[in-house]
Order: sequence, then C-alpha cells, then structure tokens
Amino acid sequence: MRLHDLKPKAGARSRRKRIGRGRGSGQGKTSGRGTKGQLSRAGSSVRPGFEGGQMPIYRRLPKRGFNNARFTTTYLPVNLKGLEEKFEAGARVDEEAIRNAGLANGKCDGVKILGVGKLTKKLAVVASAFSASAKTAIEAAGGSCELISPPVEEKPKPKAKKPKADSPAEEAPKAEVPAEEAESSDEAGEASEPEGDAQKE
Repeated sequence: MRLHDLKPKAGARSRRKRIGRGRGSGQGKTSGRGTKGQLSRAGSSVRPGFEGGQMPIYRRLPKRGFNNARFTTTYLPVNLKGLEEKFEAGARVDEEAIRNAGLANGKCDGVKILGVGKLTKKLAVVASAFSASAKTAIEAAGGSCELISPPVEEKPKPKAKKPKADSPAEEAPKAEVPAEEAESSDEAGEASEPEGDAQKE
C-alpha cells in the first residue's frame, strides 16, 4: 500500500478549512496564500491552464487529427529560363522531357510552368498548369501551351455479394392482369365454347 492508496473511511466527513482567523488557527498569518503576488489578493482567479503568459502546454503540443494536406495538389515549378537553356526551338516539352533535362525531380501531381526569365524559342509545352505570364510569353514566342489533367486514382469497386446456397431462389412475381382485360378474356372463352360443341355434334 502506498500513500496515494489511502482513502478516508466510508461516510467520514471533515470540517471545512476556515482561513483568515489569525496565527492561532493553524493556517498561519497568510492563510495558505503565500506572500504577495496575484494569487494572494482577494477575489483573484486564474483560468485553468494559464501559465503566467508563457506558451501553455496545450499550444506547445503538436496538433493531431484530420487535415487536407494529403489531398492537396502539388506541382513542381519550372521557369521559362530553364526551358530556354535546356531545349531547342521546335521541341516538344512535356513532363518526361523536363525530368530528363534535370529541371524537375521528386514526386508530384504534375509540372507548373512559371514566367521567371525570358523565352525566345518556339516550344510546344505540355504541362499540368501555367501561370498567366508564362502562357503569354510562350504564345508570344510562337509556341503553344497544352494543359493536361493530373491522374485520378480509381477507387476499387465493392464486390457483389453472392446469394447463399441454403436460401431458396426467389420466384419472379407474376404480372398482374388488369380487371378489364381479365373480363374480356373470360367473355371470349365463353363465346368460343358453343362453337366447339357444334363441331363435336
């Protein structure tokens, strides 16, 4: 057994601590409040978790939970000056060519062309995104801009559940015949009966 395991007897009650009754009360001159400071004043209160103005523990801890970071679309930026240096006039510039030229590296959802630098060559650029200035500069040099959409991951389709072998096959419901058609069919049957009797005779 340890100190934190000790509990008062069931039903036991203790008297309320009466403070502010002087040195003879057992609580001392300052009634357990210490000497000076914010918490020694009458009517003072501090909200739970307040640490005197320093960064509290609930803000120092890292955040956990859901965020949209995993669903964001990330592009590798490529500037016009890189296209000017690495490609010749009339070349077709796509993501594969950009990676082979060493202008982009790493995982991404596509390549975005930015308008930093000057472009004087006619290029057919294929990318996932263009900045407005880059698109204007490419077209002004006689080139073309072609947008491609990033690949979309296909979600697996749920498998269809097979019917159990023990359960009997459900019978297809019979189509209901309108009452008017049923009556007309009965009348037609009655009308055809005498003809059959006449042929027998």
